[in-house]
Amino acid sequence: MSKAVLFRGLGGPEVMRLEDVETGEPGPGEVRIRVDAIGLNRAEVLFRTGDYIEPVRRFPARLGTEAAGVVEAVGEGVTGFRPGDAISTVPAFSQNDYGVYAERAIVPAAAVVRRPEGLDAVEGAAVWMPYVTAYGGLVEVGGMRPGDTVVLNAASSSVGLAAIHVAERIGATPIAVTRTAAKKRALLKEGAAEVIVSESEDVAERVLAATGGRGAEYVFDAVAGPGVRDLAKVVADDGTLILYGALSGEATPYPGFELGMPALNMRTYTLLETTKRPERLRRAAAFVTSGLRSGAFRPVVDRTFELGDIVEAHRYLESNAQIGKIVVTVTH
Repeated sequence: MSKAVLFRGLGGPEVMRLEDVETGEPGPGEVRIRVDAIGLNRAEVLFRTGDYIEPVRRFPARLGTEAAGVVEAVGEGVTGFRPGDAISTVPAFSQNDYGVYAERAIVPAAAVVRRPEGLDAVEGAAVWMPYVTAYGGLVEVGGMRPGDTVVLNAASSSVGLAAIHVAERIGATPIAVTRTAAKKRALLKEGAAEVIVSESEDVAERVLAATGGRGAEYVFDAVAGPGVRDLAKVVADDGTLILYGALSGEATPYPGFELGMPALNMRTYTLLETTKRPERLRRAAAFVTSGLRSGAFRPVVDRTFELGDIVEAHRYLESNAQIGKIVVTVTH
């Protein structure tokens, strides 16, 4: 028996409970891992509240897709991993099928990557989702090149910070958008070329000024909703507005008609476009590992919590006070 976080109804952080469960043995194509650290993501909040892109199919339900730990057992047909390997999991499966908020978890081997040498468990639970999301959306799908400019909102999130680092490594210029001035200094320190405080500055005016009137080749939007009308104004001719999140919770219009039909590309992107395609995940893992080795990429951990404090950890996640990743540690 081991401890796992379960919830038996939709709701706030308080619906989560740490319960005893039977972990069992991995089936074909699966591995069982000892979980040492868990990376928290907004998707878990949305799943818990019933607002995610897929509903909870049954209760009790599990949570979590990103963790770091050690392989304990491998199922039939699994090659490339063996007990004792230090690994991380990437979000490549449904929380209806697997969950890593636990002391031990079974996950698909296809969602497991080797943890680069020198990366501890907390760091290993903090790098993959942010960097693979940023790489997959901006480089693999978007085709971002040296000399391009990318505008990033929710820039102090773990994905926003990773996108700043990815843009820098590619040779592109990252412009960060943040709601208040509280995180401006931290964003500049992380490498943002410009930081725009949206509650007191005109985003379009600032971006156009920074790009000599050209606009940004990419906007990487975590918020969506009505705000895309303003963001669309900063997209360069034939540029792309990529929607990878929906933090606003509101309907998202297509603003092209309102702006006089410019050459505006607008598409949604989810991490699964990268992690569920083996060749894309292989390229992403190589890119992220290379960046970690060179020092261009690094985990940015805001705060850690113990597994027993998962309710408080989620309350902090929902406060939006963090800069970077929240990680939950597991003591064995």
